[in-house]
Amino acid sequence: MENNIMIKASGVSKEYRLGAIGGTTLREDLQRLGAKIRKKEDPTLRIGQKPVKNAGEKFLALNDVSFEIKKGEAVGIIGHNGAGKSTLLKLITRVTAPSSGFIGLNGRVASMLEVGTGFHPELTGRENIYMNGAILGMSRKEIDGKIGKIIDFSEVRQFIDTPVKRYSSGMYVKLAFSVAAHLDSEIVIMDEVLAVGDMAFQKKCIAKMREAAETEGRTVLYVSHNMNTIRQLCDRVIVLEKGHIIFDGGVEEGIGVYMKQNDRLSLHYDYTGISRAAANSRKIELMGLDIPDGSNASPVRGEDLHFILHCRANENDSSVGVRFEISNSSGQIIGTSLSDRNISGKKGEMIHLDISMNTGNFSPGRYKAVAVLFESDENGSQAKIDRVEPALFFEVREAPGDIHWFHTWWGDTRFDNMKINGIVRGNT
Repeated sequence: MENNIMIKASGVSKEYRLGAIGGTTLREDLQRLGAKIRKKEDPTLRIGQKPVKNAGEKFLALNDVSFEIKKGEAVGIIGHNGAGKSTLLKLITRVTAPSSGFIGLNGRVASMLEVGTGFHPELTGRENIYMNGAILGMSRKEIDGKIGKIIDFSEVRQFIDTPVKRYSSGMYVKLAFSVAAHLDSEIVIMDEVLAVGDMAFQKKCIAKMREAAETEGRTVLYVSHNMNTIRQLCDRVIVLEKGHIIFDGGVEEGIGVYMKQNDRLSLHYDYTGISRAAANSRKIELMGLDIPDGSNASPVRGEDLHFILHCRANENDSSVGVRFEISNSSGQIIGTSLSDRNISGKKGEMIHLDISMNTGNFSPGRYKAVAVLFESDENGSQAKIDRVEPALFFEVREAPGDIHWFHTWWGDTRFDNMKINGIVRGNT
């Protein structure tokens, strides 16, 4: 490989077998095999979970993928759930091997594929910093020179000598990101990890990664469904669809391709077969969404968009918040709608939420909503419990007598009208 080529994929494919033995831990594999021989129900299934359809059938998570990423590039990997993004990152980080093809790396890799990757829960924050540095081949002296910056950036100095198993999800992510960003690695790979931290920290992280690419010459590979962060961080995007690369080039053009994928209005959405990015334990899980009869996905501006969100509790006395991240047709997040209260349930219980969202502050046009279940810690950080992309497409139509709205100049949000409390007229 050329010296300036940091990542090279050539004809990479990854094949899986649905429901096959070998897809989980050894213990679970043995339990499943024993149950299969005895013709009993799979003991590894969660309550309410159905067996995999078409078990044994092969499918390609990635199919003949090829690309090159140069030194100092910040590249975004985008695509809808099941497109192959996480599989690609697992291949690059050597978590798993390709079924065919070749992936070459020219440098050390620091990765964050999920919250707390590479951390030992029994070790303190400080000890985990040294352990991660040692894994990258750094000496204790080299780590000593960087540890002050790592701790300061992480904002967890007060708890740096506390075992990380006691950290909140927000603290975990802050320290993990700081470690990945500051230790000596030529390649940094991240899979939506910034979704957990607070907005101020996310902004700081993006700035740090841009600096790493532009001034330090490090290569950044970033997977996200947040097009705003893709715009801020990346100078190139790769769009995946059903295991294929359908676009590789400029950011705005790539986002346009991504937004057109499966951009269709529907009255029913099934989330049970959708793969998710890594998250915390799913105390409550998103199962589906319906827009009831008598309503539709194209309300007139000012009308309510009415839908039923279906969830399932996987733990007793679970309690989480609900939010919808709303993007316009360009993929830019224009706002977030939070539920007015948390939801809770008992293990195995289905929860059906009757939700109304008023469209009075939307300009006419098409929108996409992403559903997120979360819980907040005492510091206000939100830990993602479950997230489905996309959750819902909808269209807001012009109301009769509405002034025609110019998106290009005026934006997507219509704020409440100003009040003119009085007009004074007279001769000068």
